[in-house]
Amino acid sequence: MAGTAVVTGASSGIGAATARRLAKDGHTVVAAARRVDRLERLAAEVGGRAVRLDVTDQASVDALAAGLDTVDVLVNVAGGAFGGDPVADADPADWQRMFEVNVLGTLRVTRALLPLLRAGAGGTIVNLTSTAASVNYEGGGGYTAAKHGQHALTETLRLELAGTPVRVIEVAPGMVRTDEFALNRFGGDVERAAAVYRDVDRPLTAEDVAECVAFTVGLPPHVNVDQLVVRPLAQAAQHKVFRGPLFPP
Repeated sequence: MAGTAVVTGASSGIGAATARRLAKDGHTVVAAARRVDRLERLAAEVGGRAVRLDVTDQASVDALAAGLDTVDVLVNVAGGAFGGDPVADADPADWQRMFEVNVLGTLRVTRALLPLLRAGAGGTIVNLTSTAASVNYEGGGGYTAAKHGQHALTETLRLELAGTPVRVIEVAPGMVRTDEFALNRFGGDVERAAAVYRDVDRPLTAEDVAECVAFTVGLPPHVNVDQLVVRPLAQAAQHKVFRGPLFPP
């Protein structure tokens, strides 16, 4: 049943695609992120509402919650990877930033909106993690640690909400090509970002992941998808990526 859906990280990438997809299903979307100009264009497009939100700022999160009367769906998309150095050379500030956004950001928003999610006939929380939440790889120590933490938060919350009509769902994508993720990770280095996807035939798109979110949200309220792992066909595992043509041009 459609209702009010709050999507964090909605100014670009998976967040923006998710906002559009849930609006298509009839949800009234509250698009939340830091870049209000982008949010306002998105809100006008989908008939939703734009709210400035910094998930690392408790006052910003509290203001979001105070401006809402009802929430039926929360999709925690805000996150990101910063840096790709080995542990021996890692910048602790990058790790701290990743924990602030991916783990503590999810915690802040979920805590603030949980009373509204529990108040209705049934609520749904979807946390966007990553295949990095279960598999580690060289150069990814900070990101995988943060996503492991977000995964642990998700599993724990599901246990603690047992007996309430609130579903807790994890969607864990593999290789997704968006405009900003790899660029942000490598500090704007275009060549290094492009190398991640080089010769990969059709990495996932933001719209592919949004379809997965919409699928889990749209299931009957008694059906809980604990974790949905989705990868492009070219990526069999974190370290197994086929680079070459898979599909006819």
